[in-house]
This record gives sequence, C-alpha cells and structure tokens, in this order.
Amino acid sequence: MSKEPTLKIKYKEEIVPRLQEKFQYKSVMQVPRLEKICLNQGLGKAISDKKMIEAALNDMTMIAGQKAVSSRSRKDIANFKLRKGMPVGARVTLRGDKMYEFMERLVSVALPRVRDFRGISPKGFDGSGNYNMGITEQIIFPEIDIDKVNKILGMDITFVTTAQTNEEGLALLSEFGMPFKK
Repeated sequence: MSKEPTLKIKYKEEIVPRLQEKFQYKSVMQVPRLEKICLNQGLGKAISDKKMIEAALNDMTMIAGQKAVSSRSRKDIANFKLRKGMPVGARVTLRGDKMYEFMERLVSVALPRVRDFRGISPKGFDGSGNYNMGITEQIIFPEIDIDKVNKILGMDITFVTTAQTNEEGLALLSEFGMPFKK
C-alpha cells in the first residue's frame, strides 16, 4: 500500500472541520473539495517547430508526474498556417493522489521560487468556485533542468472544486495553503 499524500490527510482531518464550522454545513459531504487540477500549455509557435511540442510534452510530464498529451487544433486557419489536427499545445489532468502531490509541490516549492512573488491574485475565480491562474515560466518547478530548456514557456493551471460560490472556493484553496494576496 502506498503512502497517502500529507495534503489529503490534512484535508480530511483539519480542513473539513474548519470549513464545516465556518460555512455551517449540516453534512460533511457538503464541504467543498478539490476535484481535479488541469495544466495547459498553449504553443502557438509549434506550427513551425515540431521539436517544441516534444519538449513541452516532456516538461509537462515531469512537472505533473503523469504523461501529458498534445492538444490539437479543431479547424483550419489559413492566416496562421494552421491545419485541422495539428498539435498546438500540451495538457494534463490530475486527479486523486497525484493532484494532492502536485498541489503540495506548487504551494511549498514552486510558487516561492517565482521572482518578486507577493502572492497570487484572488480574482481568478469563475463564479462557481473554480480557480484559474497562469505561470509565466515553467522553470519554477524543481523537476525542470534549466540548462536543458531551450525556450521558457508559461502555463495555465485550473483548480476545479465542488464549491458553489467563489467565497467557498477561496476558503478551500486558502486552507490548502495557496498564498492569496490580502
């Protein structure tokens, strides 16, 4: 049996009772939880450079700890020399233990490595408790070897929760340790 992630244990033992008390939930099942984390990297320049997609997929796989897949274009766009089905990005969806492990690495290791970091904006909520944020450099993750990176790329991270409102989503992610600006 593998070891359960510490953030998952913290959620069950500490976060659930705190949120249940704060929002006056009648049942433990009403307490919002993290469903999945989606990582996405758009690579517009990859149309002309095929090695860029492979490098992005390798980086994304190392960051997530799970194999990344390429996202493909849906239609032809002549001005961009884009054909339907061409790879234009990389993406990974994390669930379960890998999701909690990634969240822990993001909060404790990666975000503190961002230059001039003063916290993340609390304005990235979508109205139903899900949070979106962008990272400008993939090199903030310790898994990436800076010497082997030929182009610094950003990525989008989406935290999908079962929260009903932005306030509940903010409280949940704050309890997980996300450093929101005050």
